This record gives sequence, structure tokens and C-alpha cells, in this order.
Amino acid sequence: MQFKNQSVIVTGGSSGIGRATALEFAKRGANVVVSDINEKGGQETCDSINNNGGKAIFVKTDVSNSQEVQTLVETCLKEFGQLDHIINNAGIGQGLYFFDQITDEHWAKTIAVNQTGVFYCMKAALKVMKAQKSGNIVNTASAAGIRSAPRMGAYAASKHAVVGMTKTAAAEYGKFGIRINAICPTVIETPMGDSYVGVNEDLQKMMIKSVPMRRFGQAEEVARTICYLCSEDASYINGIAMPIDGGSNA
Repeated sequence: MQFKNQSVIVTGGSSGIGRATALEFAKRGANVVVSDINEKGGQETCDSINNNGGKAIFVKTDVSNSQEVQTLVETCLKEFGQLDHIINNAGIGQGLYFFDQITDEHWAKTIAVNQTGVFYCMKAALKVMKAQKSGNIVNTASAAGIRSAPRMGAYAASKHAVVGMTKTAAAEYGKFGIRINAICPTVIETPMGDSYVGVNEDLQKMMIKSVPMRRFGQAEEVARTICYLCSEDASYINGIAMPIDGGSNA
């Protein structure tokens, strides 16, 4: 119960890493605000928490809309009185394209959600956390944010930006008792991961071969890492982009 009497916002909480993270925080005692554009999935995450003795509410949020993000943070404060942690996990991945095949629409949407959405969430949370002189932010970047990602140009650009924002904000706000870190997962067995490799058996085999542990990651493994970064056990960790990739980056 390390997060008892604390509150956390998890964006992209309707499935995959977001859902696993919301459930893990709840298991450790936190009050959880689940956010997503997918109402059905988000409410299912909340129901799972509430039906098991935890406390969670759902707030439908498009993170690429600054006003909706502001409402999300205000709702957390109104409901739980404080914002101790925010996990900026909402993101999209759309197909595999070489750079000259990326459409303007694909580029704009990817950047709006994956990059600008994280910016809006960080900005809104930092105002609260700076005033209370405490807080943790964990941004979901990607292995594609710390190396090349062929045929994923827009996604890679957005995730490299997340790493850059994380490091810069960590340097700016550490003096206020706020720690800001990023996680960089490789392929995780989630709906998004499956959308890239699940339909292509040859690609799946090739990707697994590139992982020293010879398997893809599980959402629960990522969730536990996020909770670690928000815990007192990680009290001097700030501004990192942590690979969660079974050794791939090595």
C-alpha cells in the first residue's frame, strides 16, 4: 500500500500499458483517475478497480485538446484533493510507412497526440505540483524514442520529443521536489503492439530474435516499472529515459 492516500492520473488507461498501470497503482493503494477517449474501455478499467476495493473515476479526455486536459487535472483535484503522480501514457501508432509515404494528416495526428498531448498534460500537472512542491511524472516514450525506428518516422519523431521534454522539464523542476522520467518500452503484448507485429508472422519472429530475452514484454512488467519510478525507492532518479526492452538497446 505504498501509494495509500495518494492520487494518480493515468492517460490512455482503457487498455494495454495504461490499464495495467492503473490497476497496479490501485493495488498499491492509490486513488486513480483513468483517462482515455475510449469510454467503454476506460470505464471497464475503473470497474475492475472499484469492484476490487479500490477507488477510481473515469474522465473522457482527448489529450490533444488543452482544455480537456485542464478539465482532467481539475477533476482529479476536485475528487481527490491532490495530484501526486501523472502517467502520460496516451498515444497512437498508425501503420508502417517510409518517410516519403507519410501523409500530412498522419504526421499531424501522431504529433498532436503523442507529443503535444504529453506537453499539455505535463504543463497542467506541473502547475499543481510546483505549488505543492512535490509530484512525479512518468511519460511513456518508446524504444523508438532513443534509437532509429525504420518505417515509423512520425512515431519516432514524437517519442524522441517526449524524451527531450522529459529531460528538460526534469532539469527545470527538480528543485521543486518534482521528479520527471520517461519509459522506453520495445514491443509489448498490447493492442498497439499487436497492430504492428501481430499480423505479420515473419516480422514477429525477426523482432523476437532482436530481443536478448527472446520474448516480448508484458504490460504488467511496464506497469511495475512505472510504479517503481513513482515510489520512494526511486527518490533520486530524475530525468532518465529508461529502456524496458529485454536488453534490445544493449
